[in-house]
Amino acid sequence: MKTINLIILSLCLASALQAAPSQASKPNIIFVLTDDMGYGDPSCYGGKLAPTPNIDRLAKEGVRFTHLYASAPICSPSRAGFITGKFPASLNFTTYLHDRRGNRECEQADFLPPSVPVIASVLKTAGYATAHFGKWHLGGGRDVTDAPPFSAYGYDEHSGTWESPEPDPNITATNAIWSPRDPVKRWDRTRYFVDHALDFLSRHKAQPCYVEVWPDDVHTPWVPDLDRQGKKKSYETRPNFCDVLAAYDVQIGRLLDGLKKLGLEENTLVIFTSDNGPLPSFDHERTGGLRGSKVSLYEGGTRVPFIVRWPGHTTAGRVDEQTVFSAVDLFPTLCAITNAPPPAKNTLDGQDMSLALITSPTVRSKTIFWEYGRKSKDFKYPKDPYDASPHLAVREGQWKLLVNADGSSTALYNMEADPNETKDLAAQQPETTMKLKAEALAWRKALPKLPSQMQGSELPDAKSSMPDEE
Repeated sequence: MKTINLIILSLCLASALQAAPSQASKPNIIFVLTDDMGYGDPSCYGGKLAPTPNIDRLAKEGVRFTHLYASAPICSPSRAGFITGKFPASLNFTTYLHDRRGNRECEQADFLPPSVPVIASVLKTAGYATAHFGKWHLGGGRDVTDAPPFSAYGYDEHSGTWESPEPDPNITATNAIWSPRDPVKRWDRTRYFVDHALDFLSRHKAQPCYVEVWPDDVHTPWVPDLDRQGKKKSYETRPNFCDVLAAYDVQIGRLLDGLKKLGLEENTLVIFTSDNGPLPSFDHERTGGLRGSKVSLYEGGTRVPFIVRWPGHTTAGRVDEQTVFSAVDLFPTLCAITNAPPPAKNTLDGQDMSLALITSPTVRSKTIFWEYGRKSKDFKYPKDPYDASPHLAVREGQWKLLVNADGSSTALYNMEADPNETKDLAAQQPETTMKLKAEALAWRKALPKLPSQMQGSELPDAKSSMPDEE
């Protein structure tokens, strides 16, 4: 009996060792998080504003998903959701981070707590070299001078924009998100971040790398290069957007070509997505016809492009129209792929969706929740009333419900039959409506309050208004 038990134990250990990827076989991971890219911007999602052959190339060589939801319809909370695996409202993030008084008015924190595990810190413990190049917007900038450094979150190297704890002087010559005085001009920033990423990879070939490339394209202002600027007085024009989108696509091509030149293409998992929907949407052209936009919980504000390429693992050209993927799933999914130990399962709101990335569509088991707007007067909404959503939303199975935190303005949509959210079925489906409404309101009620020490009695007396998002 002892011999049999030893044999069984040996077989189990051998199986575990075979299943666990070695340091040499663990994939490099490049996470490209585009800023304000609409669901309908890339050509492979039906976009017609500018050709995107390199983003399309990613889709042809990998898997394109049609149902990836950002965790918020605006940048800071959305970014937090991607890298923490938690709904950002549970971290006291409900809109973009700005000055301290504005954060308090919106009942949110000044920065992401370093005690919260993020993808970089977990992968670093699993042997990865880690880097962040690009927009951060999870703490730092304006008058928030006590945000933790990048190293506190597990990053070995970094190049951050102004809204970060350690702004790169080459792109932050002034106390603003961008300036004509920046050594690296606005139209060259994505190139700058891609160059950093390729250089980092070239210097860390002996170990797997996790690299975040988070450009601030295609967020406004749209500033084309000098040859295309001409005498345009306004940056926020349709022609300027088309120029910036086309230039951004070129840099995605440079990234892919750079991986091939370094000999890293075959063992690199590239993730391409966006933090939220677009604004302006050009009459929903940039949302692919979906209702809403950035700062809206309708589909146009939260459903974003999502493409994954991993040669030899993902099936080239596959389109997954069934899997409902949430940004909070990225953390547990990458842990599963790399065999990195995730935080305790009950602390994550996302689920492991690695099978959907590699083999076939996966049925979602966890409910998705959103919040945007704890105090409506302090939150921006789309100017078009049709796009301005209630404060809360929940997606469960085929159903999506929106409701205000006080229980008003309840609306229910069948997302399989009506992805554009045109027909409110709340009256026709009372049981489903009551169930999802109760879940949304209970989730909202259970969210943590802002700690009392962060309430801001020491803030300046001068009243500040909420500035434009950067």
